[in-house]
Amino acid sequence: MIALVLAAGYATRLYPLTKGFPKPLLEVQGKPVLSWLLDDLETIPGIEEYVIASNHVFLPFFQKWSREHPLQRKVTILDDGSTENENRLGAVKDILFSIGSLGLDDDLLVLAGDNLLEFSLGRFVDYFHQKKASCILRFEERNLERLRRTGVAEVDSDGRVLSMEEKPQNPKSTWAVPPFYCFTRNDVGHLPESLGQGCKTDAPGSLISWACGRFPIWAMKMPAARFDIGNLESYEQVQKCYRGILC
Repeated sequence: MIALVLAAGYATRLYPLTKGFPKPLLEVQGKPVLSWLLDDLETIPGIEEYVIASNHVFLPFFQKWSREHPLQRKVTILDDGSTENENRLGAVKDILFSIGSLGLDDDLLVLAGDNLLEFSLGRFVDYFHQKKASCILRFEERNLERLRRTGVAEVDSDGRVLSMEEKPQNPKSTWAVPPFYCFTRNDVGHLPESLGQGCKTDAPGSLISWACGRFPIWAMKMPAARFDIGNLESYEQVQKCYRGILC
């Protein structure tokens, strides 16, 4: 399995903190968000390599971080070539760019570099191996305005995804989907087809919306909290609330 961290955004809602500085390297409890994520991945058997998808501007920051935060497994940092928010590729294109650049032919764990979890992703990887199919995470969100700002999935009683919609005005369920996905090797091979079939490219959940009508996807209910660092207010909240203790 390869772990791909999406870290190529420009985080304009966090200015001035992220004006010229990558959001995944902001510190929470004295430690970069990216370090929290990858230190957890270090404990998960079967992950062979970490890939960090960066933009051209932030590439040197991630290279410096990699030198100063050595890990047991290989770290590859990719430059997607974008230089500002206006010419960013978008999360879906960054996933496909990473697959194509490295010729990835393996199971793929995709995670956002600006989210923190209070449970180990090892539980998600175990669920993926149990299902032997591509998987997403889900949590219940009853606030309508929050649902309208995220991906929302319809899920049957067994946990299979029936549909997925990004930022729906009229959500069909209360199952919100954070940007953490596991794709099987076979399904990874089909993901590049999405661009020619109308898949939107900015939000990563658009790839799940496209995929769930083409191959089976299962949704694991999250066992603990998740923190999304989207703006200054949420960054202040995670600083206060995140404990770094994974269940």
